[in-house]
Amino acid sequence: MILHVFVRYNLGPGVAVELQEGASVAELKKVVGSQQGVPPEQLRVLFAGRELQDTSSLQGPSCWDDVLIPGRIHGNCQSEGCCGNEGEFYMKCASHPTSDDDVSVALDLIMINNKNVPCIACTDIMGVVLVFQCSERHVICLDCFRLYCQSRLNERQFVHHAAIGYSLPCAAGCEDSLIKELHHFRVLGDDQYARYQQYATEECLLKMGGLMCPAPGCGAGLLPSDPCRRVECERQLGCGFVFCRECREAYHQGECRACQGFVVDEEASRRGRWEQASQRLIQEMTKPCPNCSVPVERNGGCMHMHCALCQADWCWLCGVPWNRECMGNHWFG
Repeated sequence: MILHVFVRYNLGPGVAVELQEGASVAELKKVVGSQQGVPPEQLRVLFAGRELQDTSSLQGPSCWDDVLIPGRIHGNCQSEGCCGNEGEFYMKCASHPTSDDDVSVALDLIMINNKNVPCIACTDIMGVVLVFQCSERHVICLDCFRLYCQSRLNERQFVHHAAIGYSLPCAAGCEDSLIKELHHFRVLGDDQYARYQQYATEECLLKMGGLMCPAPGCGAGLLPSDPCRRVECERQLGCGFVFCRECREAYHQGECRACQGFVVDEEASRRGRWEQASQRLIQEMTKPCPNCSVPVERNGGCMHMHCALCQADWCWLCGVPWNRECMGNHWFG
């Protein structure tokens, strides 16, 4: 493997030198000396403020794993008294000053599109793209990636993975393609990323058996240890509101009132009904989800329905969970 080393002189412009992977500093001096007409023994190689010894080897990263996985790059530490032989990389922004402790996360899926691969969504060829981790390595431009993420956020369709977290798969639906480095969603911008973090926290909390405080303007996440109906939003975390676990209304004795506390008498119910024609139209155009009973409208397409609320997949004709029999007999009507 060829290693490209850029050599900058203390006087004059620098040059790029090609060496074999693992070449020594002595070999670098020999190549540079022959180019510049200088004896190799008169050259000094400085790196990061220290002189490199002739026996030191040169090795650079050849892929993202070399950068992201500690211990992939080997060498000899030039600090006095140190025998270290492994390198570790840290990402920093080159556009503004940073402290030693200020590091950034490498977004390894975002790449320069030097292969001119068209976006899977808009089919345009863009200069910078995101390459999904699926076996097909599908490519999506950053604008379409933002739209993809925002639409899934609006529908609460992100996937909660126990090991990875709140993520999305390839836009083409490929298997085993969840984005593992969640900082990629930072490209959504401050507002959308804040929504992402909020939804991720809520989803994780609900998976753990917790709940959100229903008080207006609060929404604190709670993990009550007591399974009783009475739940108090702790003032250290939230607002102190005491509510019923079942109906999310202010805590009360006895059974919960229907409709989340709204009391409607029969006369008001009769006068408040929409016209019968609209009711018939709704009944004709929608069917209840067999899992959660939410009305679902079919607007053309196949008979395979997906409930946005409970995520159930079911058959429009049979009203049962989607299965191979429905797929074979009447997938498209």
